[in-house]
Amino acid sequence: MEREKALYFHYDTFCFSLTLIDALDTLLILGNVSEFQRVVNVLQEGVDFDIDVNASVFETNIRVVGGLLSAHLLSRKAGLEVEAGWPCSGPLLRMAEEAARKLLPAFQTPTGMPYGTVNLLHGVNPGETPVTCTAGIGTFIVEFATLSHLTGDPVFEDVARKALKALWKNRSDIGLVGNHIDVITAKWVAQDAGIGAGVDSYFEYLVKGAILLQDKELMSMFLEYNKAIKNYTKFDDWYLWVQMYKGTVSMPVFQSLEAYWPGLQSLIGDVDNAMRTFLNYYTVWKQFGGLPEFYNIPQGYTVDKREGYPLRPELIESAMYLYRATRDPTLLELGRDAVESIEKISKVDCGFATIKDLRDHRLDNRMESFFLAETIKYLYLLFDPDNFIHNDGSDFDVVVTPYGECVLNAGGYIFNTEAHPIDPAALHCCRKRREEQWEVEDLMREFYSRKKTKKFTLKRAPDHGEGENAKDSKDASSEKAGEKRNSKKSSHSLLSCPSQSFNSKLAVLGQVFLDNT
Repeated sequence: MEREKALYFHYDTFCFSLTLIDALDTLLILGNVSEFQRVVNVLQEGVDFDIDVNASVFETNIRVVGGLLSAHLLSRKAGLEVEAGWPCSGPLLRMAEEAARKLLPAFQTPTGMPYGTVNLLHGVNPGETPVTCTAGIGTFIVEFATLSHLTGDPVFEDVARKALKALWKNRSDIGLVGNHIDVITAKWVAQDAGIGAGVDSYFEYLVKGAILLQDKELMSMFLEYNKAIKNYTKFDDWYLWVQMYKGTVSMPVFQSLEAYWPGLQSLIGDVDNAMRTFLNYYTVWKQFGGLPEFYNIPQGYTVDKREGYPLRPELIESAMYLYRATRDPTLLELGRDAVESIEKISKVDCGFATIKDLRDHRLDNRMESFFLAETIKYLYLLFDPDNFIHNDGSDFDVVVTPYGECVLNAGGYIFNTEAHPIDPAALHCCRKRREEQWEVEDLMREFYSRKKTKKFTLKRAPDHGEGENAKDSKDASSEKAGEKRNSKKSSHSLLSCPSQSFNSKLAVLGQVFLDNT
């Protein structure tokens, strides 16, 4: 009994900390600097990831790691006194790294695809299911690559890339991925393909990862998927669920989580298609005053047991992106409708409650943290054209780091799937100019080789005492090879698992219409 009480305490403390982290950058975007500063102090004093809690690898990454990285990069703008070496060091960065290291054991599988759950104290439980949703595998590159670039440790970006490529390798012959896969055997367990729950943010991170890292390969992967999605799942500007190997319709539904898609389309310049799909989704909103979790497209109504609206942000997110691209006033109308609907239907004394049933507007006794992290943020940014997040590069900060000067806060922020903004310029602040370093060393080699008849080998001085020259030489060779690979990348610019358990997800997929037929 005492152990159970302790576990509940740890779990409650972890969830409380998660909510604070999730809402932190929202405070700054809304202009509440003093509260941002206060919450940072609370987190520094009270957060401990060395606890006996089973945590979702996916959720911990997008909410905790992503939230801490974003807050770290925004600390100076929030008026916090940053330590020497920032943004390459700092307490929030160290917390993000600690949280991410707790997730690394999940990636130790034969395929490189991670388990869905990890115990923060003990690692992966021996009886952990190997079945993970696609989004839970492919939604790490934004946070993990940022962490690698800021800390200099490549392990995070490496495991994220390996997981992405494993999904790509196991796509079907017609170019689609399913909903759940066994991370040990790489066999697809749920073979429904679509753009919604369980898959969504995999596609989102291919695009956002490509933009963040200027990576042609990631964008090429998404564009190939996009062709297959258009060929097999798109019907009259709706996107249905199909069997991943055959392309036959398995579920003619629209899920509220799919509403991120028009925003993603806008990021690749496909604005006309994005607007048409957005307007379809907006008609559903106007029908109910919110988006039900599932909507039967042929019947034009909600799906049994999926009539709720937990104040999700995805349609508002798309409205923000599309308004930035088009300035179409229809998008502001959605924003107004959302504000009025949320205020009228879901506001309670202590916050805003999940709408349990959109047909009669009954409420549930809960408020998801993504409401604070995403929904409010995207609504605010939709109506605040002068917010620093929308900076067009006309204003910026020059920061001196141990590796030279770098530019920050110039705009172009990449939102992770939990709406935590990452400054892409920060990825260039904490890396030594290794190419320039090697050019100098090559010149030195050439100079010495001319002075001596025998071959001269320049050894790099060890960092930590004797006996490390061989290790340093190996590390330097790896760095040089990495720089050569990176130099080939383009230099020009080019969405979450549902909250129900895995078993109920499988029950929904393929069986949701049994009672309606």
